[in-house]
Amino acid sequence: MSSEKNIQKATDTTATARAENPPALVKKIGRTTYIVRIHFSETSTETMSDKIKRMLKNEIQQME
Repeated sequence: MSSEKNIQKATDTTATARAENPPALVKKIGRTTYIVRIHFSETSTETMSDKIKRMLKNEIQQME
């Protein structure tokens, strides 16, 4: 099964793929093309700023 078929199969069964054209990052490395689709939680209560602060705090705690 080719990688294109695998990608199509994965996107067909993904419940979170609600948008017709979700944002995607495409990167070709050698003869392989990677397509990464992104989505954002509609139920999240944490802002991007809160998330960055939380991640930084966790990183600092791991360094100690």
